[in-house]
Amino acid sequence: VAFTSVWHYGDKGHNLKGTTRTLDEANGEIPLQDGLFSIEGWAVISDKGSMLLTEDGWIERREDIDAEDLYYFGYGTDYLGCLKDYYKLTGATPILPKYALGNWWSRYYKYTEKSYLELMDRFEKENIPFTVGVIDMDWHVTDVDPKYGTGWTGYTWNKDFFPDPKRFTDNLHNRGMKVTLNDHPADGVRAFEDVYPEFAAYMGVDQEKGEPVLMDFTNRKLLEGYFKYVYEKIEKKDGVDFWWIDWQQGTNTAIPGLDPLWMLNHYHTIHSQKKDGKGLIFSRYAGPGSHRYPVGFSGDTIISWESLAFQPYFTANASNVGYGWWSHDIGGHMKGYRDEELSTRWIQFGVFSPIMRLHSSNSAFTGKEPWNYNAVSENIMKRYLKLRHEMIPYLYTMNYHASHDGQPLIRPMYYLEPEQPEAYEVPNEYYFGTELVVCPITEPTDKAAGTACVKAWIPEGKWYDIFSGLKYDGGRMLELYRSLEDIPVLAKEGAIIPLTDLTEYTNSVENPKELAVKIVPGKKNAFILMEDTGDTCEDKEENWAQTKLEWINENEFIIHPANGNLDVIPKRRTWKMEFYGIADVDNLEVTVGGKAIETERIYDEKRHICQVNIPETEVTEQIMISFSKGYLLTENNKPAEIFALLYQAKIEYEVKEKIYAYMKEGKTSSEVLGIIQAMHLPDSVYGMLSEVLLA
Repeated sequence: VAFTSVWHYGDKGHNLKGTTRTLDEANGEIPLQDGLFSIEGWAVISDKGSMLLTEDGWIERREDIDAEDLYYFGYGTDYLGCLKDYYKLTGATPILPKYALGNWWSRYYKYTEKSYLELMDRFEKENIPFTVGVIDMDWHVTDVDPKYGTGWTGYTWNKDFFPDPKRFTDNLHNRGMKVTLNDHPADGVRAFEDVYPEFAAYMGVDQEKGEPVLMDFTNRKLLEGYFKYVYEKIEKKDGVDFWWIDWQQGTNTAIPGLDPLWMLNHYHTIHSQKKDGKGLIFSRYAGPGSHRYPVGFSGDTIISWESLAFQPYFTANASNVGYGWWSHDIGGHMKGYRDEELSTRWIQFGVFSPIMRLHSSNSAFTGKEPWNYNAVSENIMKRYLKLRHEMIPYLYTMNYHASHDGQPLIRPMYYLEPEQPEAYEVPNEYYFGTELVVCPITEPTDKAAGTACVKAWIPEGKWYDIFSGLKYDGGRMLELYRSLEDIPVLAKEGAIIPLTDLTEYTNSVENPKELAVKIVPGKKNAFILMEDTGDTCEDKEENWAQTKLEWINENEFIIHPANGNLDVIPKRRTWKMEFYGIADVDNLEVTVGGKAIETERIYDEKRHICQVNIPETEVTEQIMISFSKGYLLTENNKPAEIFALLYQAKIEYEVKEKIYAYMKEGKTSSEVLGIIQAMHLPDSVYGMLSEVLLA
């Protein structure tokens, strides 16, 4: 990558782009606003037209509204260093409450209390955990007298649908879920609303004439009253945890240049943090600095492969302006067409995106319940939704790093490989936390191969696919092929990935008593599992418990005694340790507090995973897993892998038999590669066989 070291006023450069306000009605790629980085190594952001924040927390116009301050970021390829300084300048991303990292159920649909709770019963019966229940706009009265305007804005529960709102939200809370309501605030509070009399009296409007309290968040008295007489009242009375601020009404306010969306996001976040410590809002992006107001709602996308193909890049690229917590309508919102493969691939991406929120329109045909699809897609969707819940310990630790260390959960590949041109050529591939690289599949399965392809840049070192166990030598570009079952998710040498062991179903986000840890050998590495109460305490260092998991050398893995605030974690835990790429299970010893213990050991021959089940142990004890005579790293079982690929390929049986015979004869990978190159196979079949032969 070539860089120009000199910047002149007015130079634009080749910006690597950031994000944009919304994906409403987007059907594929749309333009993005500039970010903090460029190919030249510098970027400039202007704050022309922005407001001033006063000492007492209010906003005012600059004396010279045409004045312009330019912020120059000249960090070359030090992308993470630039982000950290940007956060110092503009403020850190807040810690998300833990429940935000599980599965969200959302749909624009006329649910009733009965139908919504029956759906939650079905999810529980199907062992599909959800942590957030989203109620779209039909929670409130929408059929209003035309003299008041439309029914988009509303603050009065529709008692035909929800006769006892508190009973409804209590039921969801008892299931371990949080509740958010959709709010289109543009029309203000009108005379038919339950909250109108008190709020109207406070604002001094003429109630006899039914004068509305109009939405104007530039009016300080109105803003304060809105929270006191509308939002807080509904929250306390009806058990609402946070708000979905669905602002779609433009950027004009009584103060020229002031974006009402920014005002809504800013003051809702302050309100939420005062109420809950770790606050949360759900709203659209309002420009640079919006990382202070998570979570982002990306808007109403079209259901299409084109929409899915744009979202991984769109999500990772938002980190270029520090915006790390996008929530998409997973599966798409509207229009489009039914495609079960598309829906499955979208959920697979969603599980490895910042926020996993299923959503769809009020069409009777677009519901995202897994049982609406064929049996293959249904089972894959269920498995991935369960995996999302299992990943909460890993995700919550990354949530800590995003806030404390300026390291977003999702980062483009060039962040850690900035001098590699190939790292800029894989826009849909990204780092997912510190331990994983994710390559979502965003195109349909090829008919001949029975698999779909994604182009990937694999960084230096050895990498293991966490689903198949396949090992890859890095430092190269490679096409990866997968059947519908999975997408490529690669763990680096030394990777340590703590998960909840969901052998028994739960949708609780409490710090788990049973943990499962995926572990990759090959390099010294440490992972510090960060845990606190999750959603009720403020983000203070004394609230956190830390458990360090570490490869101290190539033959010894330690779970260190937990330290910090031990009151927030169980006193005893079980550990399911899954070591990838290890040839046997006999050559290891487990000690607790220096004393050897017996453990259950299971070996997965197909994926080369050695599982060691450690019984319930005090969290203050040190656990060591020692490979006393070292261990053998396995090699990929290429004949078996090739057989599995050939089995599903739609090519002549005689051709399959010839290729497999070469593998059984013991020919080298390069020899087989040369042979099949001359067989005139479909490109997709040749490509997927080459992936295994070259791995």
